[in-house]
Amino acid sequence: MNENRFAGKTILITGGAGGLGAAIAKESLRQGARVGIIDSNQDAIDSLVAQLTELGGEVAGCKVDVRESGAVTEAFDSLAERLSGIHILIAAAGGSLGTPRDMADISDDDLDLVIDVNVKGTYYCARAAIAHMKKNGGGAIVTFSSIGGRSASPVTGIPYAASKAAILGLTRRLAKEVGEFGIRVNAIAPGLFLTDRLAGMFDQMSESDRNDVLSAIPLGRMPELRECVEPVLFLASDESSYITGTVLDVNGGRLMPN
Repeated sequence: MNENRFAGKTILITGGAGGLGAAIAKESLRQGARVGIIDSNQDAIDSLVAQLTELGGEVAGCKVDVRESGAVTEAFDSLAERLSGIHILIAAAGGSLGTPRDMADISDDDLDLVIDVNVKGTYYCARAAIAHMKKNGGGAIVTFSSIGGRSASPVTGIPYAASKAAILGLTRRLAKEVGEFGIRVNAIAPGLFLTDRLAGMFDQMSESDRNDVLSAIPLGRMPELRECVEPVLFLASDESSYITGTVLDVNGGRLMPN
């Protein structure tokens, strides 16, 4: 892959200090980007920033709860100043966040947490980034939906499914609104990538349910983390310069929409 693919550009990654976000951050840096890490875990931010700085990259991080609009704007403004602008946003913060799968076990607080982080958090981060992208004459945003927002998943619950479906509507409407400013907005909808959090949920499923998940994947295997990282960075790069308002399914063929 071209090590200068993102030369001169700043990529901000929310949820960027753990699992998939950290993998995206490392590959973004390798491909020439300045990297901003947004996460709620200060220790994880410090560890990743130290790793990336040691590799010779220009990196900064901020601890932020993406549910807090004012804090998001302040953090994005600070990172833009420290990293010479914001050109690309990877809005990866979110997930099922440790909440139960089954309705009988889901509390009102569980519902609020998942909806607020996934939907409001994505909106607040996109809004804060767009203000800087307009100054640059354009940019790219990659939002995170999921196969769970595209079909009924046996792994995650209703709040997750609803919020990830909402991300698709947010992505399309936002793409329409900011296209005139040269800003592209696309979603990625991964299948089951076994990061630490999802691996725990997968392990707790019955053997029958696990077998059902695997048997439904035409490629017949679970994915490697890079197989999500690379599609994300494709949507973030100039290689997708005429693609906006779409969703890229990355699920091994488990879902084949018309």
